[in-house]
Amino acid sequence: MNVISIQSQVAFGHVGNSAATFPIQIHGIDVIAVPTTLLSNRPGYPTIRGEVLDAKLVADLLRGVEERGAVETCNMILSGYLGSAEIASVVADFVGRAKEKNQALRYCCDPVLGDRDRGLFVRADIPALVRDLLCPLADVITPNHFEFEFLCGAKTRTAGQMTAAARALMARGPSTIVVTSAELADVPEGAIETLAVERAEAWRVRTPRLPISPSGTGDLFAALLVAGRVRGLDTPAALAHAASVTFAVLECTALRGTEEMRIVESAEALVRPDRKFESIAIST
Repeated sequence: MNVISIQSQVAFGHVGNSAATFPIQIHGIDVIAVPTTLLSNRPGYPTIRGEVLDAKLVADLLRGVEERGAVETCNMILSGYLGSAEIASVVADFVGRAKEKNQALRYCCDPVLGDRDRGLFVRADIPALVRDLLCPLADVITPNHFEFEFLCGAKTRTAGQMTAAARALMARGPSTIVVTSAELADVPEGAIETLAVERAEAWRVRTPRLPISPSGTGDLFAALLVAGRVRGLDTPAALAHAASVTFAVLECTALRGTEEMRIVESAEALVRPDRKFESIAIST
């Protein structure tokens, strides 16, 4: 089992590939991690070193991966933070070539664009490319609520509205849409939901809201969802596992009081979380 993961990479902390690689590997899946950035740490610290990689370098790395035959044996491609519009185009070209070579390959696009607290936090020319170029190539997309509303161009306040908007978005390509950090009218205070929508069915999983919001949570969740799908779990089972493990990691992080997620310390919980949250079917 193999996943090609194209995301940012940091030397310190856990975001992008630095949050995704180990959680996928611990499920028995090989990860070919291709960086889009090489940074000392995520934004938010007093200093940051390194840079977004040149798109030609990223293209060269991906071409080298192809030359090693990795595309033919790959189960899924995962993309996250891209860093530049040029890299978005490189990723789109690569995914298109890969799908031509391997008809069974699936692509999960985690559209890392922004959140409710900060709005769009990527370069201004990236969001439209993710929406119009990458999402149509994707089989699965994993936006947070803010990113989902940007992609579909509509406000969603209920599960029914979100499901309808997701199915309209599916007309552009993806067959599975998973919305994280869903802030819906019927979710009680102190809880948070993640919704998964497909053309005929939809599910929601509810977990307690913890008093922390570390960077990289979405990267971790997308990696866990991909790991579940590669291992053969159906969408509701993969959703429940990803949500349960993400909660376990955040609970450990809150207990330790650290800024960075305690992913390595939570190694056992990455596979067998103590608390397992169920996916509940949504009537549509």
